[in-house]
Amino acid sequence: MLASPRSFIWAQPTSANAQSGLSPGISNNSPSLAQPLGQARAPILLDRVVAVVNNDVIVESELRRRLDQVRRNLARPGQALPPEQVLRDQVLDRMTTDLALLQRALEAGLQVDNQSLDRAIVRLAESNGLTVSALRNQLRAEGVSFETFREDIRDEITISRLRERDVENRLRISDSEIDAFLESQGQSLKRVEEWQISQILIPLRSDASEQELQEATQRIKAWAEAVRKSEASFAELARQHSKSPEAAQGGALGWRSSERMPSLFFQAVKDLQAGDLTTPLRSGNGLHLLRVDDRRVAIGGELVDVYRARHILIRVDANTSEEQAARRLADLRDRLKLGEPFERLARAVSQDPGSAAKGGELDWAYPGDLVPEFERALAQLRPGEISPPVRTMFGLHLIELLERKREPLSEERFRLAARLALRDRKLSEAVNDWMREVRANSYVEIKP
Repeated sequence: MLASPRSFIWAQPTSANAQSGLSPGISNNSPSLAQPLGQARAPILLDRVVAVVNNDVIVESELRRRLDQVRRNLARPGQALPPEQVLRDQVLDRMTTDLALLQRALEAGLQVDNQSLDRAIVRLAESNGLTVSALRNQLRAEGVSFETFREDIRDEITISRLRERDVENRLRISDSEIDAFLESQGQSLKRVEEWQISQILIPLRSDASEQELQEATQRIKAWAEAVRKSEASFAELARQHSKSPEAAQGGALGWRSSERMPSLFFQAVKDLQAGDLTTPLRSGNGLHLLRVDDRRVAIGGELVDVYRARHILIRVDANTSEEQAARRLADLRDRLKLGEPFERLARAVSQDPGSAAKGGELDWAYPGDLVPEFERALAQLRPGEISPPVRTMFGLHLIELLERKREPLSEERFRLAARLALRDRKLSEAVNDWMREVRANSYVEIKP
């Protein structure tokens, strides 16, 4: 553990030039810069330590880089950034937590090899409709080093694997929990209400004094009153004052059903309408103010559309551009119209190893089984009809709808949906607890 790290990183003159008082790279033939013999040049400040996390440090240049990254991500028309110091504190807080998690991953022997990293970057580029080469060019245009970007992705994958190991793989959902959940839903998942909510969080220790609690409560109430009187925007207050991870996005938590939010939040918002605010809510994290931005019924009707389809996939990668893949599929579509068997072309051409050997045929698909773009294309087809090329994160597809039917979800599907919903609820709470625990067990010092 680094007990008293240096707060600055200095460049000292080299031994030869130190004697003459010259910095490296400046010769004695530079009279305007020469100094008397024996007079030492002042050291040059190269970087400054802004935080210490166990035996590692975060320096000013890295913090500035992350701040620039956040500013680019938030640079949308009409969206104001939080005050500079607030943004800096939020970003530095996230960086210290991430560094503590990476150190824990290193201790656990978790590593991301270059081959896995390369595959992840290809998938990331494809999901944005780009090749890796185009992604490089885009990053270069934004002034971002591809190697730095690559290492950021490696860190994200490492933390994800640690979360998987420490949290996700240890979650258990019992049959009795599923039964209780289904009973609370009236034995049916056909009607699921969702709330779009935002929050402002003031952190408080579990042992906070009564005075600290009262002061935080008064601040929350004052903000709530300002929002109700239209004297302030909830999103702007969240950007300026909230200490939650989504503060920079105006505190927006997105759409949440009852099973995907803490029970404390659900009990507070379940009877509220769009635009309503909660009273101050005390949790293990601190004091929360929630706003219901909107509410809706997410699922209606007992019957769902189920599809049986087949497809031909051409991947978009460094060797095949999207334009080339689209031309190739257009040629295949013409051949299919002339009567060539779909299954024969799929076996010969499709780059989906799971379905090519079966003539491109997929299993019956229920809502949510397929990626959204593929599912939307299926919904527009009639049985026997072949789609134009459809772009997904996997590449470009030709899709033929073989059969569509409407049927109720089976009990097995009901229970699977309930298990996943319960897992999402538990996972959100477990991940937050886990991150707090890792940080609390780390030595973290923020330099003034």
